[in-house]
Amino acid sequence: MNTAEALARFLATDPRDVGCDGAWELIHVYAELVAVGDDPEQRFPGVTAHLAACGPCADDFQGLLAALRLAAEDPTAPGT
Repeated sequence: MNTAEALARFLATDPRDVGCDGAWELIHVYAELVAVGDDPEQRFPGVTAHLAACGPCADDFQGLLAALRLAAEDPTAPGT
C-alpha cells in the first residue's frame, strides 16, 4: 500500500471505529448478542463500524458466531 492509498483509507475510516483492540475486547459479547437474535449495533456502534471495515476481524467474528450457533444446536459438539 502506498502513501496515497494509506491516506485515502484513513480518511474513509468511520470515526466510530474502535479498532482491532477495541473490537476484540467486546467481540464475544457482540457475537453472543447476534447469536440469540439481538441487534448489538445500538449498544456497540464502534464494533459494528470496525467489523464493516476490517476483513480479518469480520472473518474472525463470523467464525466465533458459527461456533456459538453450533454450540447452541449441539452442546456435545467438540470444543463446546
